[in-house]
Amino acid sequence: MASKSASSSRTAATSAPAPRVLWKGAISFGLVHIPVALYSATRDSGIDFDWLDKRSMDPVGYKRINKKTGKEIAREHIVRGVQYESGQYVVLSDKEIADAYPRTTQTIEIESFVPADGIPFVYLERPYYVAPINRGAKVYALLRETLQRSRRIGVARVVIQTKQHLAALVPAGPGLVLNLLRWGSDIRSWEDLPLPDADAKKAGLTERELRMAGQLVDDMSTAWNPEDYRDEFSEQIMKLVDRKVAAGQTEEVARLAPVERGETGG
Repeated sequence: MASKSASSSRTAATSAPAPRVLWKGAISFGLVHIPVALYSATRDSGIDFDWLDKRSMDPVGYKRINKKTGKEIAREHIVRGVQYESGQYVVLSDKEIADAYPRTTQTIEIESFVPADGIPFVYLERPYYVAPINRGAKVYALLRETLQRSRRIGVARVVIQTKQHLAALVPAGPGLVLNLLRWGSDIRSWEDLPLPDADAKKAGLTERELRMAGQLVDDMSTAWNPEDYRDEFSEQIMKLVDRKVAAGQTEEVARLAPVERGETGG
């Protein structure tokens, strides 16, 4: 039986560690150069289900399997290919892939400033907090205030872990947030979706219906408070886990020796 409840284990596991710098560089535009660091603005609080063999309670991992023969393949026999048409591939070497990586400049290179509401939500992908370092606080504050007063955000390029990203630099409260963006080619068009006409009248809406819907929205309107919204599935699962731990309904899973991993490409 476990020596402590799942709740206490979770509390220890999820206690907030000191913020960890993920990237150091600078915001750059024109003659302006602001040294900054990036910190993760999000964390994954979902349930992590591990695979177990129900016969022996051994952990079940992933293998590199040849999909035709069903046999496991050694790492040295694996190459990477890009399919250019059905069943036809171009094989690329590790060096060719490495040579194609963008040059790391350690800068958040702002290319333009756009209206704060000019980028649709569908383009937003992942946020990072941006904080000044190396006596860059005053210029950082100047950029933050200028963006807030002009109601603009910066559109920039940045290379993180050998991958180039499009990003939006957004003022938020006392700081700046760098929100990675999806490329335009990654956004699907909705032209072929069965949507009602953009014109309200052509969509069959009457002024009375619009007034009633507007009144309902007004009645349900409130200030945004993230604490009002919880992951109910995760909470229910962890309550179930706590009950099973308290009842002694646990299984011993053997710890496996760490697997030595070779270097992998980006």
